[in-house]
Amino acid sequence: MGSVLGFPGIDPGDAAIGARLKRWREQRGLGVDAVAEALKITPEEERRAEAGRAHLTSLQIAAATNRLRLPMWALVSDTPAY
Repeated sequence: MGSVLGFPGIDPGDAAIGARLKRWREQRGLGVDAVAEALKITPEEERRAEAGRAHLTSLQIAAATNRLRLPMWALVSDTPAY
């Protein structure tokens, strides 16, 4: 168990983060290319992360939340942080 920028105990390698990323990306109407560019990875790496076959770093998770205009908890937790 690691930490994701201010969320101690959150593992940046958690496969659920990729699933949440995909859900939010699709809800925002963005393609894989747009988010991959923000994360400085290839679209294929983005697809693997969304499928849980690759892990994002803490900084990539932060970049994704910035690109999707989301609070950090939206990708690292199923429950909003109040």
